[in-house]
Amino acid sequence: MPSYTLIWLLAGSVLCLTELFLPSAFVAFMMGISAFVVALLSQVVLGSLWLQVVVWLLLSTLLVVLSRRLVQPRRRKSIIQDEIIAETLTEIPAGKAGRVLYEGNSWQARCDDDKLSVAPHQRVYVVRRQGTTLIVMPENILHS
Repeated sequence: MPSYTLIWLLAGSVLCLTELFLPSAFVAFMMGISAFVVALLSQVVLGSLWLQVVVWLLLSTLLVVLSRRLVQPRRRKSIIQDEIIAETLTEIPAGKAGRVLYEGNSWQARCDDDKLSVAPHQRVYVVRRQGTTLIVMPENILHS
């Protein structure tokens, strides 16, 4: 019967090669690395097979979770950048949506004050963004 160390080394090699041919977002690779670590530990510390399997499962889970945090780009919150000035393309009726030209694109927009309507071709400040709708305030209101 082959030793547990040889089995863990073989399993680690197969898992790492699996990642090479069937990409799985580093899951198989991290499980392979865990198998290599368990192979090393089986020579030194771990004697029973069930303890080796438990260590492999825990280490695999830990490495997968850590690799997700390190590899995946952090998602930015939707923050309006650079320009904060837009121009209305259509009227924005009080409490309803209209269209503004912002950064060269037409966006749906609402006025931040539900009781205020904004005329077409008027400069507005972009206050914030809610999904694909910009929340704006007329320039003349803010400078009064």
